[in-house]
Amino acid sequence: MRRGAVITALIGVLAAAQAPAQADTLREALLAAYENNPTLEGARAQQRAVDENVPIARADGLPTVNANGTATEFIEQSSTSFFTPDRAVNAGLDLSVPIYSGGAVKNAVRAAEQRVEAGRADLRATESALFSQVVAAYMDVIRAEALVGLNANQVEVLRINLEATQDRFEIGDLTRTDIAQSQSRLALAESDLRSAQSNLIGARETYVQLVGEAPDDLQPPPPLPGLPASPDMAVDVALEENPDLIAARDRADAAGFDIDVAGAGRLPRVSVFTGYDYQNFLGSVPDGLLDPDDPNSPLIASPQTSNAAQVGVQVSIPIFQGGRPAALERQAQARASQALEQVIAAERDVIAQVRASFASYRASLAIIESSQVAVEAAELGLEGVRAENSIGNRTILDVLNAEQELLTARVQLVTARRNAYVAGFTLLAAMGKAEARDLGLTDEGVLYDPVVNYDRVRNNIWDWSRDPDPVTQSTRTVDIPAATADVDDPDTIDSIDPDTDLRRGD
Repeated sequence: MRRGAVITALIGVLAAAQAPAQADTLREALLAAYENNPTLEGARAQQRAVDENVPIARADGLPTVNANGTATEFIEQSSTSFFTPDRAVNAGLDLSVPIYSGGAVKNAVRAAEQRVEAGRADLRATESALFSQVVAAYMDVIRAEALVGLNANQVEVLRINLEATQDRFEIGDLTRTDIAQSQSRLALAESDLRSAQSNLIGARETYVQLVGEAPDDLQPPPPLPGLPASPDMAVDVALEENPDLIAARDRADAAGFDIDVAGAGRLPRVSVFTGYDYQNFLGSVPDGLLDPDDPNSPLIASPQTSNAAQVGVQVSIPIFQGGRPAALERQAQARASQALEQVIAAERDVIAQVRASFASYRASLAIIESSQVAVEAAELGLEGVRAENSIGNRTILDVLNAEQELLTARVQLVTARRNAYVAGFTLLAAMGKAEARDLGLTDEGVLYDPVVNYDRVRNNIWDWSRDPDPVTQSTRTVDIPAATADVDDPDTIDSIDPDTDLRRGD
């Protein structure tokens, strides 16, 4: 399976019209979450913070300029000084340019750049995880609506059965036991309906939490394309594309640079410097003094200002630091070893997740096929039991059991369809194929590109550069009305069936 084919197929099946005010297709739900989810917005902000580590590390290798100034008022003069000024102003300007730092700056910048790459992979993982949650929430709402419909239909059927049983009891055809059994099943069905309605409300609220909008007439999802034919094929793709694994590898590379940064602590530092100093006594120094060899000589003028400038090279050679550089280097080596092990751990997690998702997906497809057979058989069985009951060959309990078996088979079919779709999408996510770039959301012009911010800040050396104060980007849900358990079409169970392609695994 090639990445280009997967992306093309995903774009094709998820292409749809412009999103309305409320999401009613899976594409629109994903787009709304992509634009408004606070978890994803927070991850983007975190990545922008990680970007700043590169200019921070680079700043240690750039020149520094410092200006200083003091203004002093001498309140009381020393008794041994005859020409101390009353006041003085001092100003200075210093420039220092690092020449050599043992490779610390260079390797710190490399480590920061690798962590930026890792952060981008983390952002991809957050996006993929969010989309997986949205897909699960979307399918949960559809399933919950279907289950409410099934249970509501069951209540109606059992209510009619109870009325028919009571009518037949009135004419002496049935007993009170038959009525009691019908009443019991009706009461249980009503409690199941209440539970299903509660679950529907919970599913809708979870949808609101993730998407930021209330679910409105959710449409059947599109078939999942590009799913691998074998777990080995899925693993091969995941080892190249899974964002968690990519992030672990980048962090391991960054940890390797950290070792060089720590080792640079034992190497010399070289810098050049220059400075200029200015002093002004503001006319507070006495005008002059007498020539000591000739008391009658005229005054010798005293300067009121002074200037000085210097330039030089500074070399710092560490001789002994109490073992600190060696300890820092060993510490960095240990952390690099940990990072390497985390790569293996991430790889194991990815392999396990891909294989488990593949197995879950295939199992759900098999359950769909079995459940469809069970539903068809249960429908025929119920029809036969009712016919036999009408001529006295079956009891009311047989009819009630047949109705319950049909309901159970339908519920299992609905759940299997939901599980198959969620497992298939989870498999794509584990393979690194379930992000906005893969799902065709880019044609809306909303694709967030973390490289744009990185390019903006990486070479910014102006100390007074500042971004606007942050404001909330995601939307609040406090004004969205509380979810209800209303279902528009309670009689269908097919709304959760995405397409026959899903069952074939195409």
